[in-house]
Amino acid sequence: MPALFICMLLLSSCENSLDDIKKISSKEEDKPISISKGVDIIYSDSAKVKAHLTTPLMIESDNTFQEMPKGVKIIFYDDNLKEKGTIVSDYAIRREKDNIIEFRKNVVATNTQGETFKSQELIYDQTNKKLYSTKAVQITMANGNIMNGTNFSSNETLYPWHMDQSSGLFHVTDDLGK
Repeated sequence: MPALFICMLLLSSCENSLDDIKKISSKEEDKPISISKGVDIIYSDSAKVKAHLTTPLMIESDNTFQEMPKGVKIIFYDDNLKEKGTIVSDYAIRREKDNIIEFRKNVVATNTQGETFKSQELIYDQTNKKLYSTKAVQITMANGNIMNGTNFSSNETLYPWHMDQSSGLFHVTDDLGK
């Protein structure tokens, strides 16, 4: 009888140990694979530089995400290495599975037309090469005109763009062709 009791005790403790191992294992899956500081990445395609990314901190998980919790700056280049736009934000996360980059908090983007886009969110769909936001967006144009609206969408060059429910402040002259 004591031997049977000891066997039952051992079996029940094995059950708990397996449960504990599963809990620990699931917690380990959520931990980052690598943490990098002072990240400076050049993206190229067909031996041509396309973008330059800098961030003070990048946290990477096993093929699921790359998080930049302390902000990011990306400079985009044309084929002649001329700057064609930028995106800066206080936070960003690249979701590998969805092939999107979410820029959040104080997002400022520029395009080659000299327009500046400000929002609390900008999503880059890398598959469809589209930028969009469902949050409020303010666009300051090169001539000083300002547009405000929601449901912003654009191609990856930020031109042309579309915005719903827009309003604006436009500079008008009273010169009637004199």
